[in-house]
Amino acid sequence: MFDRLRKIDESVRRSRAAFFGRVADLFDRRQLDEDLWCDLEDLLLQADVGVATTDALLEKVKDRVAREHVRETDRARDILVEEMAEVLGGVEQDLRLERGRLNAILVVGVNGSGKTTSIAKLASYLQQRGHAVVVAAADTFRAAAIDQLRVWGERVGTFVVAHQPGADPGAVVFDAWQAARARNADVLIVDTAGRLHTKLNLMEELKKIRRVLVKQDPTAPHEVLLVLDATTGQNALVQAREFLSAVGVTGLVLAKVDGTARGGSIFAIARELNLPIKFLGTGERVDDLAEFEPRAFVQALLRSA
Repeated sequence: MFDRLRKIDESVRRSRAAFFGRVADLFDRRQLDEDLWCDLEDLLLQADVGVATTDALLEKVKDRVAREHVRETDRARDILVEEMAEVLGGVEQDLRLERGRLNAILVVGVNGSGKTTSIAKLASYLQQRGHAVVVAAADTFRAAAIDQLRVWGERVGTFVVAHQPGADPGAVVFDAWQAARARNADVLIVDTAGRLHTKLNLMEELKKIRRVLVKQDPTAPHEVLLVLDATTGQNALVQAREFLSAVGVTGLVLAKVDGTARGGSIFAIARELNLPIKFLGTGERVDDLAEFEPRAFVQALLRSA
């Protein structure tokens, strides 16, 4: 528990130093007046929380402050923490995995988002918790992706099923399912392409992979995780919408959290799409993956810089 909270705290250091720590400072030195609310709005917008989410958040906080007759800035800050955590934590967080069956996790995201590294981290995370994991290298359009997964697989001790570059991704997924069955694995993680010649081709390829999984198990895939690069800000929200409509995303992995000073887009994504954030990528090492805890995340963000 302590290690996980430490990782979360360290991963948001840049966002805290740039914007969110200044939010905490507002409540340390100010009265609850209109200037405070205006300054808070400015900081949230600068941090990439987004206009709609900022407006909704401030409305809830100010409403509670009024209804509860709050006069102390410390209590107002606690209300802000509670409401921000509620934005992030209103939906299920845990992976939907069941013992005694083969669980398929489809991992999607654009090239450069940190998808392949996140898959390696996820495989290691699951193995440490007693799961037997197989990985399907179904991003056959990039030889580098296949090679990278093989290297990661050797490093974390995960069996990787891969074909030659340019092979049919559906065939890779089919073979990986059979290999997972033969090895009595209970988790199959499927990598997918992040870019094809057109956006339409990409989404059609993802739908095809999904159909292959459904033929093996009508309930598959059991999770569809979208990896988003936290450094892309509001662009991450656009990506999330596209993948959600194409393949039914069930949760998010927010990669490179430690690399951005504008971590506020996470609130817009959670609120506008109602998608649970499952994990945070907190660094470059294979164990730098933290289960997402909304309140711990917000408290780490709002510590004084």
